[in-house]
Amino acid sequence: MNAQAALGTVSQLWRYPASSLAGERLDAISVGTSTVDGDRLFGLVDASDGEIARPDRGPKWHKVPLIRTRLTEDRRLEVAVPGGDWLPAPDPESDRVLSGFLGFDASIRPYFREHAPGYAGPLTAERYSRTPIHLLTTASLARLKALHPQGVPDSRRFRPNIVVDMEPVEGSFPETEWLGRKLAIGDLLLTISEPCRRCGFTI
Repeated sequence: MNAQAALGTVSQLWRYPASSLAGERLDAISVGTSTVDGDRLFGLVDASDGEIARPDRGPKWHKVPLIRTRLTEDRRLEVAVPGGDWLPAPDPESDRVLSGFLGFDASIRPYFREHAPGYAGPLTAERYSRTPIHLLTTASLARLKALHPQGVPDSRRFRPNIVVDMEPVEGSFPETEWLGRKLAIGDLLLTISEPCRRCGFTI
């Protein structure tokens, strides 16, 4: 394969305004030097102790990926539980609805003040450092399907920012072979730095 070979086309773009909650699919994204614009600005916490949502601390968090998120045109977060209306967050009403859905006192909190103008409550901190962008190929999804025919390799289960549609590669997960290489998507130049660990929420 030469350095200029076309590998595929972008088929999905996602961002996740709140960590661990469902993301929003977009027609276009803006990528800065640190991450996708609007990605992972907020966290969901147990209001009783401030613990941020995490899958390895018990079943109480298992419904979290069902909570939808989106950013408004003026970059305000909105959340919705299944069957519910969109509500602004952070906000006492959205916290009340989320708490009722999860079965314990929960609260949306920003990582930084500038993410929620006018919010005066406590902040939270991210659980781990992450690489800025998660890229996934349909070739890897096809490989997973071949390895586990009964499974449903939905791209949403892996929480990618960019999904690249490309032909299956026999016996291979292409992304792992790109480590250390650069990938151009339009004007965006990505360095493939490391494999992404599976999100424990969506196993």
